[in-house]
Amino acid sequence: MALEWIPRAPKDKLLDFTIGDESLLGVEAPCTMYEKKPLLDPNGNPVEGLYVAWVTLNNPRAFNSYTLDMLKATAVAFDEASNDKSVVAVVFTGSGDRALCTGGNVPEYAEYFIGRPFDCHAYMTVYWHVFDAVWNSPKPFIRRVNGLSIGGGEEISGCCDLSIASDLANLGQVGPLHGSVAMGGAVQFKSVCMTIEDAFWNAISCELWSAYKMYRKNYIHKVVPVLKQDDKFIRNPQVITDKYVEDGDIVYGEFKTVERGYSEEEIKEAQELVRSLPRDMSLLDKACMDMAWTFANLYPGCVAQSLAMIRTQKRIAYDRDKSHIIWWWAQNALPGGEFDMGMTTFHTRKTTGKDNIDILKYRRMVAEGRPMDQELFDELMPKPKE
Repeated sequence: MALEWIPRAPKDKLLDFTIGDESLLGVEAPCTMYEKKPLLDPNGNPVEGLYVAWVTLNNPRAFNSYTLDMLKATAVAFDEASNDKSVVAVVFTGSGDRALCTGGNVPEYAEYFIGRPFDCHAYMTVYWHVFDAVWNSPKPFIRRVNGLSIGGGEEISGCCDLSIASDLANLGQVGPLHGSVAMGGAVQFKSVCMTIEDAFWNAISCELWSAYKMYRKNYIHKVVPVLKQDDKFIRNPQVITDKYVEDGDIVYGEFKTVERGYSEEEIKEAQELVRSLPRDMSLLDKACMDMAWTFANLYPGCVAQSLAMIRTQKRIAYDRDKSHIIWWWAQNALPGGEFDMGMTTFHTRKTTGKDNIDILKYRRMVAEGRPMDQELFDELMPKPKE
C-alpha cells in the first residue's frame, strides 16, 4: 500500500537552528515564557532588587512538548537568567497543572526529522546548549515538576540541580516503546543518581513511577500535595503513602493496584477523587521559592563553585556519550527505521486507530532474517481506518 497518506514536511522545507535573541521568548502557546518574579522571604514578603527567574514551557494542548523554537527559546532564557545578577535562582517548569513536559514535539519529529540526519545533529546542538546553559551557570536551577514528566521532558528537565514535584506527577521514559532511546539525559543522569539497577529499569522499561517513588529512588528532592479537600491538602489517593513496608517489601510510593490488594472499586474511587478535587499549586510554588530563599542567603561565589563541582557528575556522564549518540539517532531517523516506525505510528494514531506497530511481529520478522527495508516497513505500519 502506498504511504502517501503519511504526513511529511515538504522536501524543500528548511528549519532554522540558530539560537537567536529574546524575540524567541513569548506568551502565546506554543512558546517558552520567561518571567522574573520577586524573591520572597518565608513569610511571603518580596525582597527588593532580587528575583527568581521562571522559565516555562508553554504548550499545554500538547502537554508542553517542546518544538524546535521552544528549545531555542529555553536556551536563550537560561542564558538570560544566568547573566542577570539580580536573579538568585531559576525555576524550570511547564504551564498548567497537568504536565511539566512530555518530550519533543511528535509532529515535528515525524514530519520533518525523519530522513534528515544532519538536521537531527543540528537539533541536538541546540539541545546541548540548553544543558550547557545550566552547567555553566552560577545560579541554582530548580525543576518544578507540576505534572507529567515523560520522555524527553523528563530528560531536558533532568539537567536541573534540584527537583520539587507535585504528588500527582508521574515520571518516566517512553523511548523504547516508540522507537527511541532515552539518550537525552535519562540513561546518563539516572545511572549517576540512582542505583545502577534502578537506572536500567527506569530508563528502559517504560514503566512510569509516581513522584513519591522517584523521591524514594533519590531522583527528587521533595514532593508536596496539590489536591485540596475541604480546604485541606490531601496526598495523592492513587499512591500508597501511608505505609513504607508491607510483608517485608518496601511499598511507599507504589501505585495502588489489584495486585497490591486494592479492589477495582477502591482504585476507581481514587481516580474519581483526583478528577473531582481542585488542584492548588501554592505549596509547590512556596517550596520552590523557599529553596531559592535558602540559596539567596549564601555567598553567591561559594554557591556557584559548589554547583559547578557537583554538576560535574552529570556533565561527565553526558559528555562522554553526546558526540556519538547523536549520529546513532540520526541513522535511526532514516526512513523505515525504528524511530520512523515509532514516531509515525504515534503521530498518525487518529488516522489508523493504533499508536504503535506490532512489536512482537517486528521481532519475529527480524528473527526470520527479514531485512530492514521498505517492504518490512510497509507490512508493519498500521493502515488508515476505512
